[in-house]
Amino acid sequence: MVDISAKAVKELRDQTSAGMMDCKKALQEANGDLEKAIESLKQKGLASANKKSSRIASEGLIESYIHMGGKIGVIVELNCETDFVARNPDFQELARNVAMQIAACPSVQFVRLEEIPSSVAEEAKEVELAKDDLAKKPKEIKEKIVEGRIQKRLKEMVLLDQAFIRDTNITMDELVKQNIAKLGENIRIRRFERFNLGEGLEKREDNFADEVAQMVNG
Repeated sequence: MVDISAKAVKELRDQTSAGMMDCKKALQEANGDLEKAIESLKQKGLASANKKSSRIASEGLIESYIHMGGKIGVIVELNCETDFVARNPDFQELARNVAMQIAACPSVQFVRLEEIPSSVAEEAKEVELAKDDLAKKPKEIKEKIVEGRIQKRLKEMVLLDQAFIRDTNITMDELVKQNIAKLGENIRIRRFERFNLGEGLEKREDNFADEVAQMVNG
């Protein structure tokens, strides 16, 4: 068995937030290879997160985020299993990151793929089928292209499928699962609302030249 130094264990722990014994075991299994140990812990963490995903999560917090001088606002509900974890700084940071992610992704409308109504997919299909670049394609090829485009469009609407804005190597789904592994409880983004200043209101579009003329002639 490879000798694992305390320094190597600490380095792995700093990068993964896993327990000391878990880090030592992962390094031993990887023969001291740090990258392999990180991957091993990541896989185990995700597996652990998947096991916890069926547990009831009704505690948590509601986080808000205001961006661009008050022009964009987000409210998100993030759930966990206990009030103890809800007060944990790591959980609170996750809530802030989720809210910031929503503010940065105007296309996002749903938390997860299964929440998208079938009518949305059907509407997207009709739009794609009507595009000129598909007019001369054989039927089978056209259907494959359309299906690919629809899936891409739907993924753009799903929060958990987005690359995390602060680390684009992981998705939001992976970020949540990393925190499940770290905090030991099921964590679930339940719902969110995004507000854009003036959205849905009629905008004033005065003609500047006409306004000046009115002032001169007035």
